[in-house]
Amino acid sequence: MSKLTDFRLLSFDVYGTLIDWERGAVRAYQPTLEKNGQTDLDPKVIITTHREVEAPILAENPSMKYAQLLTKVHPELCKRLGFAEPTAEESKAFGDSVPNWPVFPDTVDALKRLSKHYKLVVLSNVDNASFAGALAGPLENFQFDAVLTAEDIGSYKPDLRNFEYMFAKAKELGVERDQVLQTAQSQHHDHHPARKIGLKSCWIYRSSSIMGSRQDPVWDWRFDTLGEMADAVEEELRQS
Repeated sequence: MSKLTDFRLLSFDVYGTLIDWERGAVRAYQPTLEKNGQTDLDPKVIITTHREVEAPILAENPSMKYAQLLTKVHPELCKRLGFAEPTAEESKAFGDSVPNWPVFPDTVDALKRLSKHYKLVVLSNVDNASFAGALAGPLENFQFDAVLTAEDIGSYKPDLRNFEYMFAKAKELGVERDQVLQTAQSQHHDHHPARKIGLKSCWIYRSSSIMGSRQDPVWDWRFDTLGEMADAVEEELRQS
């Protein structure tokens, strides 16, 4: 397949691709920063440290709900940064913040445009309650064709089981696996496993992003924003 419009289903990562994971997380850390007198701390330090802390916790707890996982990450990050030990309530507040994380400004409009040509499926490392909150809030109740979460699957990407689970759902929707395009920001969680499993991918680069980055990126298409991808799809359709 040589064109974006050859595909019939887009499998979306959400946090980092549709929702601004990093801005949301940094904002959720603000009470911790204020408590420790560190409001000027570089956001890149926060996100890089969070990534280092989260990875082993995620690997060791593949069935843990993401909100609970973030609650577990919070005190470990505080310890790593030399902050005071947070209360259980403070850590839970961080874990419960996911539904309030903001979307990228192009997200909702781009989803509406792309839905005219594709079936749209969520394949996210999140729990159902957190995603439901985001869907009712910043995602403006956009109607995806299916929502597949780590809570449903029992593992987190980059585990290939998540992608096989998605292929089974695509089949139910009448779409074969070679008609699916993984659409995501994270190289670690999405593009490299997609390459391993023979799944074409479109990289939504989000140039400021740190989470999920790798020094050896792979992709079949690349755009800076989802809006630019929607533009490219519409241009292909005009030319067809």
